[in-house]
Amino acid sequence: MDLRDIIISLSNEAYGKYVPHISLDCVVFGFHESTLKVLLTRLKGEGIWVLPGGYLGQEEDLKSAASRILTERTGVSNIYLQQFKVFSEMKRSEGFFADYPDDLWHKMRFLTVGFYALVDYTKVDPVTDKLADACEWKEVNNLPQMAMDHKTIVEKALVKLRRELNYKPIGYNLLPEEFTMPELQKLYETLLGKPLNRGNFYRKMIAYDILDKQPEPRKGGAHKAPNLYKFNLDRYNAALKDGLKEGW
Repeated sequence: MDLRDIIISLSNEAYGKYVPHISLDCVVFGFHESTLKVLLTRLKGEGIWVLPGGYLGQEEDLKSAASRILTERTGVSNIYLQQFKVFSEMKRSEGFFADYPDDLWHKMRFLTVGFYALVDYTKVDPVTDKLADACEWKEVNNLPQMAMDHKTIVEKALVKLRRELNYKPIGYNLLPEEFTMPELQKLYETLLGKPLNRGNFYRKMIAYDILDKQPEPRKGGAHKAPNLYKFNLDRYNAALKDGLKEGW
């Protein structure tokens, strides 16, 4: 079946299965080779990309629905999720389905709840669904053509993520278990889009008291072996709940 036939078939299934007029779109961020990436799916036969998304089941709350959608797309469970905005502009999605039947589920007016997720890039195995012929990581600064308002949703998620760096720790879900301070600094610089002073960054991260220095440095390399760190999960989670004392 082509995309149109699949969408019409899914529309018939959606009535009675999902809550009308509410959708979810998820911005999945990953960090790889000093680059911030976002997970996108390409609509079958269209050459246009969309965010992983879906609808709210009759027996689901919003976060459970977002977790379900992301597990289906990434194969990863227990993903860090943050609801960040409701997108309610008129005709934000209806135009995409203008040539479809008027009783199409997808053609109704939908308010979409935006979530962003932080995942370990290396643990994700992108999965396509019936609507897609590709599911891939794309660089945030070089996004392909996207349907509806999905590019705007990505941009708003990035703004929210940068703001949250001022009062929440970020990194546990984006870095490997053990990392060096320069690697952590590079992550923050990439997220913020600006360079940070090395000495100030080091002092601030140590003052946050969310890192445990490992007894053994990283082996290999021609230079002095760098110290390795891990996030202390108890203190990290407390900082997620209570906030940090100082921003960037």
